[in-house]
Amino acid sequence: MSQVRLAGTGMTSFGSHPDRTGRDMFAEAGLAALEDAGVPAADVDELFYGNFVGTLSEEQGHQGPLMAEALGTTAPSRRVESACASSGVAVRDAVRAIRSGEADVVVAGGMERMTNMGTAGATKGLAGAADDLYEVRSGVTFPGAYALMARAYFDEYGGTHEDLAHIAVKNHDNALVNDHAHLQQEITVEEALGAPEIASPFTLYDACPISDGASALVLTSPAYAEEHDLEANVAITGAGHGGDTMALHDRQSLSRTPATREAAEAAYDDADIEPSDISLVEVHDCFTIAEVLALEALGLYSYGEAIGAARRGETRRDGDLPVNLSGGLKAKGHPVGATGAAQVAAVATLLDGTHPRADAVDDDATVGVAQNAGGTVASATVHVLEVIA
Repeated sequence: MSQVRLAGTGMTSFGSHPDRTGRDMFAEAGLAALEDAGVPAADVDELFYGNFVGTLSEEQGHQGPLMAEALGTTAPSRRVESACASSGVAVRDAVRAIRSGEADVVVAGGMERMTNMGTAGATKGLAGAADDLYEVRSGVTFPGAYALMARAYFDEYGGTHEDLAHIAVKNHDNALVNDHAHLQQEITVEEALGAPEIASPFTLYDACPISDGASALVLTSPAYAEEHDLEANVAITGAGHGGDTMALHDRQSLSRTPATREAAEAAYDDADIEPSDISLVEVHDCFTIAEVLALEALGLYSYGEAIGAARRGETRRDGDLPVNLSGGLKAKGHPVGATGAAQVAAVATLLDGTHPRADAVDDDATVGVAQNAGGTVASATVHVLEVIA
């Protein structure tokens, strides 16, 4: 186990920011992370930056050095693209760079600006994360794709739309005190069930919003943290990356996500933990069914058992396993390139007691997990975070 220290976090609010540029938002998040860490920009060895549709939404390529410049550095930089898992992969790359000994200080994060594209434009841009030849050209969008996965799950394991509604209600409730959240709005199960249908069985509240925003992390080697006396008491001790086929029709099952299972097994082995050691998780709930699929693929529930977890109260903030205390993508928002790093930041601040929902975390909790997925989980990352002495 190699303890890559998480020295600082930074984030913009997630929502609609029509008058802001991507570089402006990433500068806010990245500079906040550097300030939180107490690390000067001159010490940054590398930047790994997640972004998916920036070449469409802002007609701007070569964004790595642009974002490094926004942080006040000309350190080597790289734009990482893995659809909705872009900054999750960026974080994993940063962990590997530090573990290899090639870097002592790395900024990892991401940004997405999408609301300026409008609903139709953003939907078209996001569809690029699916298989163009076999899915996009047939009219499949992500609400439709995840609806197919939900229907397949119901057919195989049971469950109802009301089970999914409880997930939406839970995550909206968690977001109420999160000032960075896009949707600070309480909803009821009845409202979730009665909202306009977007793709059966989903209604509007089964889907995350289209969001703008940025997030950033400052990761360091243990030696750098100790030499500079940093308050870096949370470490990334495990990192995993998994993959699957792009098109749904090529998969053996639509009700399981082996990319997450593969990433989780690698991360758990890396950190030398078991699922039973985990006290809290942030999972990629772009649609309510995605939370269910993630919890099962992470080994926290047996297949077919997570569908009722929110309804039974097990994954609420007062339950045995709090899930998405930040509000998740569902209510916190989903600026695609920023999501993975934002999830890691949420787990870190929940563990160190600085998150607004940290009061829901047991005092003896030391292990949390962040799961980030790309597309219909054709790619996935899992990171294990631990409190260290």
